[in-house]
Amino acid sequence: MRKISLMAATALSIVFLFLMLFSESSQAQQAETLFNDDIIHGGFGGPVVKIGGVAGSTGVWVGGRGGWIINLDRNHAISLGGAGYGLVTDHRTPIDNDLFALNGYGGFEIEYINQSPRLVHFTASALLGAGGLMLRDQNFEDVQDDVDSYFVFEPALHAELNVTHFFRVSAGASYRMTSGINRFGFSDGDFSGLNGVITLKFGKFL
Repeated sequence: MRKISLMAATALSIVFLFLMLFSESSQAQQAETLFNDDIIHGGFGGPVVKIGGVAGSTGVWVGGRGGWIINLDRNHAISLGGAGYGLVTDHRTPIDNDLFALNGYGGFEIEYINQSPRLVHFTASALLGAGGLMLRDQNFEDVQDDVDSYFVFEPALHAELNVTHFFRVSAGASYRMTSGINRFGFSDGDFSGLNGVITLKFGKFL
C-alpha cells in the first residue's frame, strides 16, 4: 500500500512539473503576428453613384461596393473588398447613331480610413480591375455580343460622415483610367477622367 502511494505521489509530481514547464514555455515563446489580438474587424456594403465625363458628355455610373474592415487602432483602418459599376446614361457610338455604349467595370478595391471615429473624416481608395464595352440599342432590346475588354485603375479621395453607428455617407472624387478601349469608334479617353462620387455605407465599422 505504501509502495502504491509513493508511486502515485511520484506520478503527480512529474505531471505538475510538466505543466509548470509547459506554461513557462508558452509564455516565453508567444508567436509574433501581423495584427494584435485587440484588432477589431467589421464590414460594410452599399450603393455608389458616379458622375463624370463620358465620350464628350455627362455620364452616370451606378453600382456598389463592399469590404472587410480591419481597424488597426482607434485612428487608422483599412478595408479590403470589391466594387462594380455600370453606365446608365445614353452615349451614341460614333460609327452608328442608332447604337449606344453599354459599359461596365469592377474589381478589387482597397481603402484607407483616417480618424474613423470622428464625425467627419477622410478616406483614400484605389480600384484595380477590368471592364467590358458593348453596343446596344436605345431600349436595350438589342445587345450585341461583341465585347471590347479593358483594364481599369481608379484612385479616389472621400470625405466621410458618420450618420449612425451602422450608416455612413461619403462624398468625393475619383479618376478612372482605362487601358485597352479601341473599338466601336471609342477610345480610352472617352471613358477616362474625373468623377464625382457619392457612397452610402451600411455595416459594422468599430
